[in-house]
Formats: sequence, structure tokens, C-alpha cells
Amino acid sequence: MYESEAVTRGIRVHVTSQYSAEHSQPSQNQWFFLYTIEISNESGDTVQLVSRHWIITTSENETQEVRGPGVVGKQPVLAPGESFEYTSGCPLSTPFGTMQGTYQMATTEGDNFEVEIAPFALTEPYTVH
Repeated sequence: MYESEAVTRGIRVHVTSQYSAEHSQPSQNQWFFLYTIEISNESGDTVQLVSRHWIITTSENETQEVRGPGVVGKQPVLAPGESFEYTSGCPLSTPFGTMQGTYQMATTEGDNFEVEIAPFALTEPYTVH
């Protein structure tokens, strides 16, 4: 299991990732990884997660960008002290890579800002990098 964490304007994003053998087919160059993200509002403002931007990089330096509204079909609103956690997945064509990105957040006053998602590893166990 791999982890990363970043705090931007009082919004903490903690990530854990792991290889999912049951969803992978290495003989067909398909590896699948699960990641769980906890977003904690440690600021004094109520915020809403509006959208996401991911940068996914394989070990062969192939990069894919993914943008979209919310996460797992939701645009959670977090009051000060509240957290939101979800699990999602990422397919790769190599046994290891990385993900990083940003969440676009908005305060109830209409202030929009980006929150960093620190890079985290996607790696098959026992793979030499």
C-alpha cells in the first residue's frame, strides 16, 4: 500500500493506493489499482468539491489526463471539521505508474481554488522499478 498527503488552504487530501490482482490481467498488459481518498476540511470555510483533474503516468512515461465533475458521481459539501472518503480505480498498461492532480473547490462565498493531490504510486507488488 502506498500513501501521499497534501494540504492546500486547510483542505487535507490523504491517498492510499494498492494493486488489485482480481481486476488485473498482466498477460494482456492490464494492471488495475484501487485508491482511497479522504478529503478533510481543516479550514474555517464550508467548501464544495466541484471537479477533478488527474494526471496519470505509466512507467513508459505515457501520460493521460482525466477531467470531470465531482468524484464518484458526487460533489460533496464539507463544513469545517467534516471529511469525505471514497474509493475508485485506475487501469494501467504497465505494472507501475503514478497519479497526481487537483480538485477544484468552491467556498459558499463563491471563491474558487485548486487543492493539490500529491503524487502517489501505483505499483504491482514484487515488481522491480
